[in-house]
Amino acid sequence: MVASILVIVVAVEALTIMGIEIFGSVSMQARAFDLNAKVLALKEVRVLLANQGVYNGLLGLLILLSGLGLSGSSLHWIWLLEMAFVFFAAVYGSLTATRKIILVQGLPALLAILALWLRI
Repeated sequence: MVASILVIVVAVEALTIMGIEIFGSVSMQARAFDLNAKVLALKEVRVLLANQGVYNGLLGLLILLSGLGLSGSSLHWIWLLEMAFVFFAAVYGSLTATRKIILVQGLPALLAILALWLRI
């Protein structure tokens, strides 16, 4: 039960990030991602950020749909894999973009991995 809740939190967070990346204002994106608003105002950067938002949204949707379409050990292993994807993306993002990504995205994914591993 704990693992399921944590996995859902990770999925909802991915969908929320998608919303900010695709639909957020420049000032909202600057605050959320610790980026310079002048850089975010560039059309090319906005297109890249929206593209990244599509990936985040699809990952969040995949996590949720996995829970609806799978069960038992299949669901367990798919969720472990999906949480690992999120965690490693957060590690990379914290090394290359902003350190807070490891806390905001990585920590919930890591907690979900531990809960899944412990089967709680």
